[in-house]
Amino acid sequence: MDTKIKQWLDALTLEEKASICSGFDLWQTEPVERLDIPQVMMTDGPHGLRKMVLDPETGQFSGAVPATCFPSGVGLASTWNRDLMETVGRTIAQEALAENVSVVLGPGANIKRSPLCGRNFEYFSEDPLVSSQMAKHHILGVQGEGVGASLKHFVANNQEYMRMCVDTLVDERTLREIYYASFEAAVKEAQPWTIMCAYNQLNGEFCADSKDLLTGVLRDQWGFKGLVVSDWGAEDDRVLGIQAGLDLEMPGNNGRNDQYIIDSVNIGRLSMGDLDAVVGRVLTLAVNGVAGLKDVEVDLDAHHQVARKVAQESMVLLKNDNQVLPLGKEDRVLVVGELATRPRFQGGGSSHIHPTQVDIPLEAMEALGSVTFAQGYELDGDEVNKGLHGEALSQAQNADTVVVFAGLPDRYESEGYDRTHLRIPGNQQALIEALGQAHDRVVVVLSNGAPIEMPWLGQVAGVLEGYLGGQAGGSAVADLLYGHVSPSGKLAETFPVRLQDTPCYINFPGKGGVVAYQEGVFVGYRYYEAKDMDVLFPFGHGLSYTTFAYGPLKLSADAIEDIDILQVQVDVTNTGDRPGQEVVQLYVEERKTAVLRPMKELKAFDKIALEPGETKTVTLALDKRAFAYYKLDIGDWYVNSGTFALHVGSSSQDIRQVAEVNVASTVDIPMVYHRNSTLETVAKHPVGQEMVKQMVDKMAQLFSGLGDMGMEDMELHFMTSPIRNLVSFGVMDDVALNDLIGRLNGEAL
Repeated sequence: MDTKIKQWLDALTLEEKASICSGFDLWQTEPVERLDIPQVMMTDGPHGLRKMVLDPETGQFSGAVPATCFPSGVGLASTWNRDLMETVGRTIAQEALAENVSVVLGPGANIKRSPLCGRNFEYFSEDPLVSSQMAKHHILGVQGEGVGASLKHFVANNQEYMRMCVDTLVDERTLREIYYASFEAAVKEAQPWTIMCAYNQLNGEFCADSKDLLTGVLRDQWGFKGLVVSDWGAEDDRVLGIQAGLDLEMPGNNGRNDQYIIDSVNIGRLSMGDLDAVVGRVLTLAVNGVAGLKDVEVDLDAHHQVARKVAQESMVLLKNDNQVLPLGKEDRVLVVGELATRPRFQGGGSSHIHPTQVDIPLEAMEALGSVTFAQGYELDGDEVNKGLHGEALSQAQNADTVVVFAGLPDRYESEGYDRTHLRIPGNQQALIEALGQAHDRVVVVLSNGAPIEMPWLGQVAGVLEGYLGGQAGGSAVADLLYGHVSPSGKLAETFPVRLQDTPCYINFPGKGGVVAYQEGVFVGYRYYEAKDMDVLFPFGHGLSYTTFAYGPLKLSADAIEDIDILQVQVDVTNTGDRPGQEVVQLYVEERKTAVLRPMKELKAFDKIALEPGETKTVTLALDKRAFAYYKLDIGDWYVNSGTFALHVGSSSQDIRQVAEVNVASTVDIPMVYHRNSTLETVAKHPVGQEMVKQMVDKMAQLFSGLGDMGMEDMELHFMTSPIRNLVSFGVMDDVALNDLIGRLNGEAL
């Protein structure tokens, strides 16, 4: 293929090269018929194929072909199931092949910085490990079928407000540990055919024009081999983009940027080498895209059942007091809420799928049990309809259990705008509160793409988070409510008590076209734990109809020095009477941190299925990166020597077992001492230890007559003073201080 690309590059005219740098139209690349350079099609598709239909007469795209609609990203991540993610990817790819689509635009791996982001339903998690792993396995599934994936949106595209131009200010450590990390493993370990750059600016430079980002980080550091495509309309300066490593501008631009490229080459602003590099990668995509196409017969009914399985695992049982669930076949169940008959099963915007069919929750429940229905509220409005409200309360008197379908209507969340609050419509909230006061067995089934506030939580017995469950979500809800399947979903995001509690509350979505990520690495559960703050439901939470017991942790070593991988094993037993699946989560904590770090961070997880009474051994692997933080002064990952705690459990707050391991850093970074080094720091050095004690005693005696501080308090105060104060207060002179600094640095080196 390299030979073929070179031959094409040699034969292409400058004008043809310029034209190849952008799309032919909204969804297709530019062909060159003279040289038999093929055209390939790409479509949206993070949770299902969204191929737009081309009208041959008008040349316009409209509507979309029918395709299987899976749960949106928030639900996919809640499965915590890598194998299932690959299955979703393969299924989407098969439908793409049937439609001659070469590249599917997804998955979306942007971090959920704030629950207000209007596109959070499409993204995976607030945690970079969950996000990158889900993205990785989605890509492996898609590309295993010969279709390209497009990992998006790189990087720090975490809001819809001013998303096309907002300047996102993020420090380097936060980028490395949170926002880059959400993409890194997916790039290194799955090598997507394409990566879509984000609209926004990052620290003053558009992502589409950033050579540091698209070449420095993505290609040089991570080894990305594929093509970078712009988000649709994201290109700011096409020539800067080419020099940065942005290969394909989408959509087509009617030749405007073609001429700009030609002129820039002719005047020497753009080198032919830079142009050939991006054209070569577009040609490679064209070759791969055509080579992967093949005739595929798609069984859409079978794909619907795959979607049902995925939806079952995507839903999270948040609350189940007194085992109100599962429902019994003979129970008299009142279903309340228009969302039971008009399900909201996907989000709005570019990922909106035309489903092959849609399962209705009420119909699916009627097939499994004794069910009556009351509308309860109007989905298209927020005001209480007294007639519908009263009817629901009246019917509830004759029900054993009341199941309320509630959540966010389409108008509350979508690509293109952010939410301004975390509330559900007022008519739904009033109905839930009234039913909760009137009946002691009320279960709420939620349809939403992101966390909501739940002031009514204490008044209901059960809550099932259905998220946006895709076209088979209705059947999946019924399967879970009636216990045909045990819930196994876990939250990949924290549900806060209120909006004001969120980490970036005062810095979202920014002002004056700038948003500062001042919370740093303290995103999601990292923040709530550092603040010791109550949450509605913690990261990783999810109940089951069975129970699981965790045995003691077994480590492959008590200490890590030259060991590349630490194996952590734990026996997990299903102690209940139903089959179930458990997500085993491993969090790492540095006991005594030298820098500001989260209390603990997720570093490994696995999902296992267990029959009643069955025990399985789960092995989780940690490399040194799992213990590291990004050290700015060396520009690399670094592990401090010390003791680390390994927390293993069922959620970030439900920790079942803890073990410790000693980690020795294999990289010695000498401390550099100077006039502003503190006495406390100097005291840790062999040369300074005794000297500091003597100097502190002198300082304490000097100030012993001042104030009410005792000698011990004064010593603590002086230990945080810079050593230059020893000169300021006459304890030593400059010559002695410089001699001390020299001896300290000499010993350190």
